[in-house]
Amino acid sequence: MAKTTPPLREFFAPVRALFVGDASAGILLIVVAAAAMAMANSPLASEYFHLFHGALPWTPIAKLNTAHLWINDGLMAIFFFVVGLEVKREWIEGQLSTNEQRRLPILAAAAGMAIPALVYSFFVWNEPARLLDGWAIPAATDIAFAMGVLGLLGNRVPASLRLFLLTVAIVDDIGAVLVIALVYTPGIKLAWLIAALVTVGVMFGLNRMRITNTALFIGLAIVLWYMVLNSGVHATIAGVVAALTIPMVGKNDNTMLERIEHSMAPWSAYLIVPIFGFANAGVALAGIGLAGILAPLPIAIAAGLFLGKQIGIFSAIWIADRIGFAERPHNASWPEVWGVSILCGIGFTMSLFIGELAFPGYRLLIDEAKIGTLLGSLISAVVGFTILRMTTAHPKERYGNQD
Repeated sequence: MAKTTPPLREFFAPVRALFVGDASAGILLIVVAAAAMAMANSPLASEYFHLFHGALPWTPIAKLNTAHLWINDGLMAIFFFVVGLEVKREWIEGQLSTNEQRRLPILAAAAGMAIPALVYSFFVWNEPARLLDGWAIPAATDIAFAMGVLGLLGNRVPASLRLFLLTVAIVDDIGAVLVIALVYTPGIKLAWLIAALVTVGVMFGLNRMRITNTALFIGLAIVLWYMVLNSGVHATIAGVVAALTIPMVGKNDNTMLERIEHSMAPWSAYLIVPIFGFANAGVALAGIGLAGILAPLPIAIAAGLFLGKQIGIFSAIWIADRIGFAERPHNASWPEVWGVSILCGIGFTMSLFIGELAFPGYRLLIDEAKIGTLLGSLISAVVGFTILRMTTAHPKERYGNQD
């Protein structure tokens, strides 16, 4: 017989969701972003900005002479490494391992990157040409943030929609990495790049020989990061490339890739990304004012995230379903699909990161890009949550039937 859910358990389901799974990492990001904004607009603002942008008294790598550079070029390479491990695992044996499973997430992610870029470009078309460099800022979805908001709904949301959001965000990350590599690479130093390619070749060779020495691969990954850092390609790309060389072999179905991913994922989600968020989300609003908040750049980014994401993703799903290319997520209504499409407009981590790359040396534009990212992400989170809260009702999927 199916067991009924105690009223108190049902009432506190959203609270429990804050502390389990992907939800807790997302909630932590929300807190970190709020703390960064509070610090940047408090009497401690000068200390906050000096902490991350002030010159370090000593650094082993001359190019990385501030804490901010170490975080964005160093720590974030680890984040991208974990992303790369997740992508490879999902592509080979996970939720993206067959053509049928890949169809809808790839189509939705592609539309969810293209349409926000077009919306952004529409808003800045008659502005200074420099602003067009930020077209990719609203194209990315933040996995932890979006899943965190979804977690507030407990188990009201169909499992198929949770999986869909996760897979779209993973494919989205692949697209963002390609954009960073192909678009935001100002100049190439050929000797360093060749050395990096040789290192990658060695790592793939070790993979082919089924060598599973973790220390060896991690050591070569660090060497690869240093070479890419000096090549002109953004250093974080080394994290993704290194991850793709990690072998999917091991004992008792516990592969080397999975061992590394499971050991590093918590550090990435609960330490590296929050540090990045705290270092990058702070904006001193006093120097910008209302005119700066409503400037073309923040509005374009916010519109791209909130309008572009939902239009692109929802339209792609609807068209794919209508023409028989791929069915919409199982057991999900169209209003629920719409709500999740809006949640995909939460673009915290990748959007902040791309904003830094799009306007190097333009502090005001970087700050305006942060405002647009935070504004668009906040609106997407609130509206998406509200729609899902009003439309979701899946008691069977909440706790399942137990005989």
